[in-house]
Amino acid sequence: MKGTFKKVLLISIMLLTVVLCINYNQIEKIFYPTEYSEYVEKYSKEYKVDKYLIYSIIKTESKFNPDAVSSKGASGLMQITEQTALWASRELDIKNVNMRDPETNIRMGTWYLHRLNKEFKGDLNLMISAYNGGSGNVRKWLKSSEYSSDGKSLTQIPFKETSQYTEKVLKNYRKYKEIYVYYK
Repeated sequence: MKGTFKKVLLISIMLLTVVLCINYNQIEKIFYPTEYSEYVEKYSKEYKVDKYLIYSIIKTESKFNPDAVSSKGASGLMQITEQTALWASRELDIKNVNMRDPETNIRMGTWYLHRLNKEFKGDLNLMISAYNGGSGNVRKWLKSSEYSSDGKSLTQIPFKETSQYTEKVLKNYRKYKEIYVYYK
């Protein structure tokens, strides 16, 4: 009886291992979803921002919860602050802004990333740091020899939250690219 149980257990483990290996990419997609793809695709193209960066920020900011609100009052999928929402709504001529509306939130967040991309000349680390810590802070850090050795990149991010955020978004971004671009 013991020998039979061990054989069944071993065969079950082997089958489970094979199934997991075959479906690993599908399993990873559960943890790295592409929800709201119609809006991400649309605004990614319009503002020339990598869609996987948008997904990475949404995953990091709200875990794809359109009703998410931070302790600082940022809201929606991409956690837009009130100040950024007011600025974006004027620039984009959006009336009656509802930051919990996925399309509006993704449009504003992607527009903001586009602005940061232009400001920081495509430097992904600076863009992500500025998205979280503010572009004014990033410009200030770049001018400081304590945080930048060349005035073009950061050697250190003084805000712990922004440093951790940047690392997390970059990790998510690499994983999204691995799953959806490289595994195809």
